[in-house]
Amino acid sequence: MTERIVIVGGGQAAVSAALRLRNGGYAGALDILSEEPVLPYQRPPLSKAYLKGELAEDRIYLRPDVLYREQNIAMRLNTQALMIDRINRKVATDKNSKLPYDKLILATGAAPRRLPDEIGGRLENVYTFRTLADADLLRDKVRAGQRLLVVGGGYIGLEMAAVAASLGLEVTLVEVQERILNRVAAPETADWFRALHKGHGVDLREGVGLRQLISDGNSAVLAALSDDSAVGVDLVVVGIGVRANDGLARAAGLTADNGIVTDEYCRTFDPDIYAIGDCAVFPYCGQPTRLESVQNACDAGEYVADHILGNADGPYVPVPWFWSDQYDISMKIAGLNRGYDALLTRPGEREGGLSVWYFANDALLAVDAMNDPKSYMMGKRWLSEGLTPDAEALVDPNTPLKAVATKCVARDLKPGQPLTGA
Repeated sequence: MTERIVIVGGGQAAVSAALRLRNGGYAGALDILSEEPVLPYQRPPLSKAYLKGELAEDRIYLRPDVLYREQNIAMRLNTQALMIDRINRKVATDKNSKLPYDKLILATGAAPRRLPDEIGGRLENVYTFRTLADADLLRDKVRAGQRLLVVGGGYIGLEMAAVAASLGLEVTLVEVQERILNRVAAPETADWFRALHKGHGVDLREGVGLRQLISDGNSAVLAALSDDSAVGVDLVVVGIGVRANDGLARAAGLTADNGIVTDEYCRTFDPDIYAIGDCAVFPYCGQPTRLESVQNACDAGEYVADHILGNADGPYVPVPWFWSDQYDISMKIAGLNRGYDALLTRPGEREGGLSVWYFANDALLAVDAMNDPKSYMMGKRWLSEGLTPDAEALVDPNTPLKAVATKCVARDLKPGQPLTGA
C-alpha cells in the first residue's frame, strides 16, 4: 500500500502530479518540497506580462494556498532536499527532517547556464532568467532608454529582447552560432523571427559571441564582442540554455545523462522513484529525450500519478507542443523536428503568418506556426492521429487545410543525440 508520496520540486509538473493523485482517489500523505519561498507559479508569463508589469504576482500562482490545504497537500516551501536514502526510502531536507516515502517523484526542473566568471558572469547587472526572483530583480530595471545586451538567440533570448524593445530599451542581441534558433528551428523560421525583431529596432548580431564584459566597479558598462566590436550596456540578460537539476538523483546512484534517465513509464531504475518535467530524460520515438515545456510537465505529472494509481494505459507517449509570444504575435510548435530531412512552407491566413512543416522519410514530424493558429491546430491533430499531409496540397495556399489529403506514414527516425526541446 502506498501511504506516503513525496514530490521534490515546486513547479508545474509537481502540482500536476499532486492534484491528479488526489483527483484519482489517493488518500495517503502527500508532500511537495519546493526550494522557492512562494507558491508554485506559471513560468511563461515571467518573461512577458509579468516583466512588463501587466500581471500581479498572485495572478501567476498555479493554485491558491487554500486549495492545497483543502486537498491535504503538505506544501513545504523554502525547503531543499539534500539526500535520498533509497535503502530506507527517506528524503533528508535542510530542515533537519527525514521524510519517509513509498513513492518518490523527482520534478526538480532545470537551472539556467551562466556566463563564466572570468568574462564577467558574476557582475551585479548580469542576469539569468528562470524564476520569479529573477523576474523581480529585473522588473524595476527594464526602463526606457536603458541599454540591454541579450546573450543568446534561442526563444528565451528572443522573448526578452521583444519585451525590452517594446518597453523602449535599446536592445542588442548576440548569438554565437551562425543564426538565431540554430538548435531548435529551421532557417526559414529563423528568417521570420529575424525580420520581426529587426522591424522592432533590435540590433541582432548573428555569428557574434561575447568575449568580455568590461566593468566599472561591480557593474558591466561595456561588452567586448568576438568580431572586435563593442557595445555599451546597462543590463545584460543571459539566455544560453539550461542544465537539468539531476544532482540529487546522481548522488543517490540513479542514472543521469543530461537529466534523470527513466523508462517509458517515467520510472528510474529504482521502481519507487519517478522523474518528470524538465529534469527527466525519457524514451521518445526510440531516442532519449528531455522536453522543456509546460505541456510535458503537465502531461508527465498526470501520467505518473495515473501510473502510481494503476490507471495508466500503456507507456508515456506525449504529443509535444510549445509556444513563444513575442511582441503582438504568437508562435506555436507541434511535434519535434529532430532528424528532419525535408521541409515545406505555407503562407498563413493572417497577414504575415507562416508555417514551416518538417518531414523525415516522408512522414510529418512537426510544424512551426508563426501567427498562424490554424496550421498549428491542424498540424497537432495530424500528429496526434499519425497522419502526414499531401505535400503538393499543403503548400498550395488556395487549398484549405481541412481539404488537404492525408495518409499514414510510419515515422522511422534516425538515431541522434538526446534532444532538449525548448
